[in-house]
Amino acid sequence: MRRVILLALLLVVAGAQAKDKKKQSSGNPILPEFHADPEVMYSHQTGRFYIYSTTDGAPGWGGYYFTVFSSKDLTNWQHEGIMLDLGTNQVAWATGNAWAPCIEEKKQSDGSYKYYFYYSGHDRERNRKSIGVAVSNSPTGPFVDHGQPIVTDADRPEQARGGQAIDVDVFTDPQSGKTYLYWGNGFMAGAELNDDMVSLKPGTTTLLTPQGGSLQDYAFREGAYVFYRKGLYYFLWSVDDTGSPNYHVAYGTSKSPLGPIEVAKEPIVLIQDPEKEIYGPAHNSVLQIPGRDEWYIVYHRINKNYLLPQPNGPGFHRQVCIDRMEFNPDGTLRRVKPTHEGVAPIKKVK
Repeated sequence: MRRVILLALLLVVAGAQAKDKKKQSSGNPILPEFHADPEVMYSHQTGRFYIYSTTDGAPGWGGYYFTVFSSKDLTNWQHEGIMLDLGTNQVAWATGNAWAPCIEEKKQSDGSYKYYFYYSGHDRERNRKSIGVAVSNSPTGPFVDHGQPIVTDADRPEQARGGQAIDVDVFTDPQSGKTYLYWGNGFMAGAELNDDMVSLKPGTTTLLTPQGGSLQDYAFREGAYVFYRKGLYYFLWSVDDTGSPNYHVAYGTSKSPLGPIEVAKEPIVLIQDPEKEIYGPAHNSVLQIPGRDEWYIVYHRINKNYLLPQPNGPGFHRQVCIDRMEFNPDGTLRRVKPTHEGVAPIKKVK
C-alpha cells in the first residue's frame, strides 16, 4: 500500500514538474555574469540560435575577448566558449577593447557555410578604435582574423561628426542579395561590402545619421541595427550614454538599405522602467524566426547595482535580455515592454 501511495505521489510531482516546464520562460537576463551589445543569429547550418556580445564587467569597458552562447529555443542557453581573443596573437592589429560584434552566415556555392564575424578593437597602429573581421566554417569557431582592420577613421564619411569606428552591424538585403556594413559613434555610416565580405565597395560609403532629436527621444548616439520587413528597411539605434539609465532604442525606416532614414513619429522602441528596476535597455539586435512573422529584440540593460552616479560603475556591468517585438498593422513598431520574465520557448523552426 505504501508503494502505491509513493508511486502516486511521484506521478503527481512528475506531472507538476512537466506542467511547470511548459510554462517556463527564459527570464532576464538570459546570460550569466556581465555581457553587453548582444548580436543574435539563427544558423541554418546547425538549427540553433547564437548570441555574441561584449564581455563586460572590466573597468573602462576593457574586455578583450568574445564568447558565444547557443540555444535551441531562446530560453536555455549554453556557453560555447571564447571564439576570438584580442589578448593573444589571434588578432595581430588590436590590443583590446573587444566591443559590439555582429555576424553574418553565408551559404556557399558548394552548400557549405561561412561565418563573417565583425567587431571593433583598439587599433595599435592608429591608437584608435577600428573594425575587423574574422572568418570561420562554424558559428562557434575557430575563427581566423583577416589580419588587418577593414574600417578605420579613414573610412569616415566626410560630413560625419562624432566618435570612432565602433558598433558595427552587418545586413544582407533579401531583395538584392547585397550585403552592407554599418558603424559609428556620434554618427551613422553605411557602405556596401564587396563579394569577399572583407572589404568595402568603393564609392558606396554613406552618411546616414538621423538628424535632430534629443536625449528624451531619438538623438543618435551609436549601435545601429538594420533589418527588412514587408518592403521597409528598419533602422534602430541607441540614444544617450551607455552608462545612463536613460540609454534607450529609437528607430526610423527607409526604402533603401543606405537611406535616407525617416524617423518614426513615435520613435522610442525600448526605454527604462524604473518601477521594475530596469535601466538603460539598449544596444540591441533583432531576430526574426525563419519562415514566420515572429520577432524578438535582444538587448542589454545595466545591472541595477551599478547605476550612475556611483563608484562601482559607470555602466560597464551590463546584462543581456530578450523580449518579444511586435508591429502595428501599418508597419510601425510597438514600444517594447522590457520584462524580468523574458520569453517562452519558441516553437521548433522547420
